[in-house]
Amino acid sequence: MRISVLIEPVPGHGYRAKGGEPFDLIAEGATRDEALQKLRELIKGRASAGAEIVTLEVPVAEHARHASAGVFQDDPLVKEWKQTMAELRRQADAAEFDAKTP
Repeated sequence: MRISVLIEPVPGHGYRAKGGEPFDLIAEGATRDEALQKLRELIKGRASAGAEIVTLEVPVAEHARHASAGVFQDDPLVKEWKQTMAELRRQADAAEFDAKTP
């Protein structure tokens, strides 16, 4: 197993190695390698005491908006509204162009 570990110098104390969840542990040592080794031992200690890392498959519920997607696809009022909006956009663009043209 590979995990990400933060290693940082500790002024006057050597180095600190810190793992994130699920290994929220911190170990310090005089050198980088010593700090890493101590962290490794802490993790091994947790595992030998019965701690486990497992994966869990969780079903994802369908979002409520997905169920209504496309409900207005064939609605004649929505079609008319879209056409009206497109025409208004064309008119606004034309008016803007005319205003900029000398």
